[in-house]
Amino acid sequence: MINILKSLSRTQKRNLLIAIDAMLIPAALFFAFSLQLSATGAWEMTRSYLPVLPYMLIVATALSIWLGISSTTLNDYEAGSIGRTAVFSCLLAMTSTLLSAAANMPLLLSTQIVFGFTFFVFSILSRAILLQIVLAIYRNGTNRCRVLIYGAGTTGMQLVSALRSHELIEPVAFVDDNQALHGVNVLRLPVYSPVRIAEIVAERKIDRVLLAIPSQSHPKQMQIARRLQKMGLEVQTLPSFSQLIGEEALVEKLTPVNARSFLGRDEVNTRQGEGAEAYAGRSVLISGAGGSIGSELSRQVLECHPAKIVLYELSELALYQIHHELVQLAEGSDIEIIPLLGSVTDARQVRRVLQDHQIQVVLHAAAYKHVPLVEYNPLAGLANNVLGTQTLVTEAAEAGVERFVLISSDKAVRPTNVMGASKRLAELVVQDVAQRIAEQRGLVFSIVRFGNVLGSSGSVVPLFQEQLRRGGPLTVTHREVSRYFMTVQEAVHLVLRAGSMAQGGEVFVLDMGKPMKIEQLARQVIESAGFTVRDAQNPEGDIEIEFTGLRPGEKMTEELTLNGALIGTGHKKIFFTVEKSLSEIEVASALRSLRHALANSDEGEARAIARRWVEGYNAPSVEAEADRELVTPVS
Repeated sequence: MINILKSLSRTQKRNLLIAIDAMLIPAALFFAFSLQLSATGAWEMTRSYLPVLPYMLIVATALSIWLGISSTTLNDYEAGSIGRTAVFSCLLAMTSTLLSAAANMPLLLSTQIVFGFTFFVFSILSRAILLQIVLAIYRNGTNRCRVLIYGAGTTGMQLVSALRSHELIEPVAFVDDNQALHGVNVLRLPVYSPVRIAEIVAERKIDRVLLAIPSQSHPKQMQIARRLQKMGLEVQTLPSFSQLIGEEALVEKLTPVNARSFLGRDEVNTRQGEGAEAYAGRSVLISGAGGSIGSELSRQVLECHPAKIVLYELSELALYQIHHELVQLAEGSDIEIIPLLGSVTDARQVRRVLQDHQIQVVLHAAAYKHVPLVEYNPLAGLANNVLGTQTLVTEAAEAGVERFVLISSDKAVRPTNVMGASKRLAELVVQDVAQRIAEQRGLVFSIVRFGNVLGSSGSVVPLFQEQLRRGGPLTVTHREVSRYFMTVQEAVHLVLRAGSMAQGGEVFVLDMGKPMKIEQLARQVIESAGFTVRDAQNPEGDIEIEFTGLRPGEKMTEELTLNGALIGTGHKKIFFTVEKSLSEIEVASALRSLRHALANSDEGEARAIARRWVEGYNAPSVEAEADRELVTPVS
C-alpha cells in the first residue's frame, strides 16, 4: 500500500481529491434533503436532481482546479486551504441554485445553504480522515524514528506539531528541567524529568533526542548533548526562530577573541624602526616559515624591504599559505619571494639553498615545539631540533651568512621535558659554532629566548577557545601555574630588533612582563566570549574550569635564564645573559652520541644524552607520562 501511495504522481493525487469531492456532492445534497424530508422523500428528491448532477460535477471540477483545492496536499491543508474550501462550497451552493432553477426544479434557499455548509464540513473531514489513514499506513509499514523532545516550551510544542505529520519521525515524549511540568501532558505527550532519560529511552525505545531549548546557552546545550551521546543516542539541536532569521547573534559569541586582548598589559609597539637596516636589501632565509613564529617573521621582514625572502618549510600546506599571503603583500615591490620545501636536517639541500640564493641572514624558527608531542616522540624531536639546528648553523657559517638568529624558548632553561632539552642543546650547538667559526670570520650568530606566544598553534589560548566551543570544561593543570606571555607580533618584532643589535654569541632574553596565572587566563577566555565561570561561588555558571593535576616534573612557572642575571642592551625590552657553554669536544661528543641513539632508535639513550649535557634537565620519572601529556593542555 505504501509503495502504491508513493508511486502516485502529482496529477494522480489531484485527480483522487477531485474524485473524492465529486462523491461528496451527492452525499451533501442527500443530507440536506433528509433534514427537510423523510428518508423516502430525500431519495426521491435526490433522484430528481440527477439530470443536474453532471453539470454540477463539471463546474465543481473547474472550480477545484481554479481555486487550487485539488492541488493542496494533505500535509499542507491548513487555514488558507480551509478558507478556499469555504469559498468553493459557497460557489457550489450558488451553482446548484442556478442549475436547479434552470431545470424547473426550484429548491428552498435554506436547502441550498445547508448543502453548501454540509459539503464544506464533509470536505474538511474527508481530508483529515484521509491524512490519518495515510499516516497510519506509513507508520505500520516503515521503521519510524522515535524521538524524545528535550524542552516542553514553545519551541518544543511547535516541533511536536510539525513532526506529527511527518512520515518517518514519531514524537514520543518530552523531558524538561521545569519541575512544574513533570507528570503532565503537553500536546498529548507526557513530560518527564531529565534524570529519567535513561529509563525512558529503554522503556519507549527512543532512537533520537531533539534539543528544543534554544534559550539555553550554547555551552549548556553542548553539555546536555554530550551526556546524551554517552548513552548511545543521536542528538540534534533545534535553533530558535530568532536564530534562524538572524536576529540573534550566534556566531559572535563563538568567534575567538584576539589573543592580544588577554595580555594584561600594554603591547609593545611592533612597527619596524631601528634595526630594519640589518635586513633591508639582503637575502633572508626563514626556516619554519609556515609556523606561527615563522609566518610572522616573514611578514615583518617583508616590511624591512629585503631583496629576497626564502621561505623554507617542511609542510606543503603551511608553505603554500604563507607564500600566497606574502606574494599579495609584496605586490608592487621588487622583493623576490621564494617558496622552498625542505627539511633543515638535509645538509645537502641546505647547502645548495644557501649558495644558490646567496643567503645573508638566517632566521631559524623551524622546530618541533609542542611539548606533549615531542615528549611522546623524543627521537623525532631531538633529530629536528638539535641535528637540524646543527646542520643549518654549520652550513650557514661555512657559506659566510652574515647573521644567524636561533629562535629559542624559556623551556630550555632547566627543562623538564624533551622539547625544552632539545632547545637547550640547540642553543649549545649555536654557541659552539658562534665561538669556533663565526667570530673568526666576522659573522654574527646569536640566540633569542622568550616564553609562550599567545595565539600560536598549540598554545593555551586556542586550546581554551576550542574547549569553549565544545561547551567546556577548560582544563588547567594547577591553580598556581603561571607563564610568561607575549603576542606573536611583539615577540617577532623584538627578535628582529635583537638580531640587528647582536655582536655575536649572545643569548638574548625578552622582557615579557609579569607571569600570568593560567587559571586567570582561562577565566578571561570564558568571560570574553560572554559566558560565566561555573564554580563553587557560581554553581549556575556556564563553563567550568577543571584542574587536571600538575604533571611530573612540570614547573609552576618558567625561568628565562640559568643564572638569573640580565644585562641591559639599550632597548628596554631586550636583555642578554652570559651562560656557560660546552667546549667543542663536548658538543661533538653530545652530537655523536645523539646520532648513535637515533640510528638505533633508542629513546632511553637519547633521553640519557639530553640529561647528561643539559644543565638542570629534570626529566619525568615515568616516561609513560607522555601518554597522559597527549591529552593534557600545555600551560
